[in-house]
Amino acid sequence: MKRRKKISILYKDDDIVVCEKPKGMPTVSDKTGDMDLLHQLKNQLFFDEKMSDEPELYVIHRLDRPVGGVMVFARTKQAAAVLSRQVQNHQFEKDYQAVLTGWLTEMEGTFHDFLQKDSKKNTSKVVPEGTKDAKEAVLDYEVIDMMESKKMKYTYCLIHLKTGRHHQIRVQTASRGCGIWGDTKYNKLFQKTKKKYREIGLYATRISFYHPVTNEKMIFKAEPSGEAFELLEMTGD
Repeated sequence: MKRRKKISILYKDDDIVVCEKPKGMPTVSDKTGDMDLLHQLKNQLFFDEKMSDEPELYVIHRLDRPVGGVMVFARTKQAAAVLSRQVQNHQFEKDYQAVLTGWLTEMEGTFHDFLQKDSKKNTSKVVPEGTKDAKEAVLDYEVIDMMESKKMKYTYCLIHLKTGRHHQIRVQTASRGCGIWGDTKYNKLFQKTKKKYREIGLYATRISFYHPVTNEKMIFKAEPSGEAFELLEMTGD
């Protein structure tokens, strides 16, 4: 196994590994063939723990390629089953920090939509309730700050994801005219860029779940980095 740049591991034991996914890296292998987080983490554990065989790791949830942030992987099938049930039962909490282009009309609120996924195009869109294959999508948001530069207006907010749909935050914010900064797929202000996988102003800053063996409540946090969040500091000045 070839060594690569180390993934930041926040916690690990025999049952789980909690880490920070780098922005721009896919969670699992995709058609690009680029190194993905799952295999990179396996490589790292193999070397760090001086293992004789490739370690087991099971995907519990995912982050879009341009999104960085906190993730947990299970190290056994039993742990994976328990954590997956928590996701299904809404016991697994996910919170994000986001930089939006434009100003939201309310300082806090809920986005409630129905999303339809197009697997061929790898996109999702808001559709009327009752549309074939549409799934309910719900998130809560709280505005931290609203700023303006010479180029555009920005909203900096916290987002609590209540459902985990395909590209959910990106689609729901863009449908309200306040897309994620740098999102070349859904934000019209960035769709003309030639960069296919540009980093975006969305970061999984907190996850919370119950340990699959001890049942202890586990909370992990990390602060975002990158161009979008550095832009806030410059705008704030």
